Amino acid sequence: MKKTFPKIIIIISIIIFLLVISRAMSSREIDDISPEIFCEKEYLEKADILWVIPNYKNIPISDNQSWCQEMLSLNKTLGMHGIKHYYREFESENITEEEFQKAINIFEECFNQTPTMFKAPNIKINKQNKELIKNSPLKLKNHFNQITHKVYHCNDTGILPNKFHDRI
Repeated sequence: MKKTFPKIIIIISIIIFLLVISRAMSSREIDDISPEIFCEKEYLEKADILWVIPNYKNIPISDNQSWCQEMLSLNKTLGMHGIKHYYREFESENITEEEFQKAINIFEECFNQTPTMFKAPNIKINKQNKELIKNSPLKLKNHFNQITHKVYHCNDTGILPNKFHDRI
């Protein structure tokens, strides 16, 4: 037991060190981008990837072309973050292919580009919806992505505050 304990401490220390290095070197992201959600400019500018909600509160982002152009002018990578982004949207109900394609179309109308990445709200997704994403051209991002990247949230609504991600 005595010899095992120091090994565990060393292994945990190495994992934490590698995680901190990974977060320091990886791209920064910001979740919950929508014209209907306030987002601090500081974090929009820091982020490399913007995770956009296509139809938050049933208001398509494509209805606000000036906002679309503003987001494009930031010259960031854009990913799709749910469809309407309600609590556990992709875990609690099965999304149809038509609903998913409609969200992609809204994204395309706004940004004149097809999303290449997808992240479910709250990173919760059931098996059927995971298959839907895997059968699409979008790459699914998961918990590992959240752990290894600094992920900010508009309105500072993440589990950890945005200032935490600046420090670690």
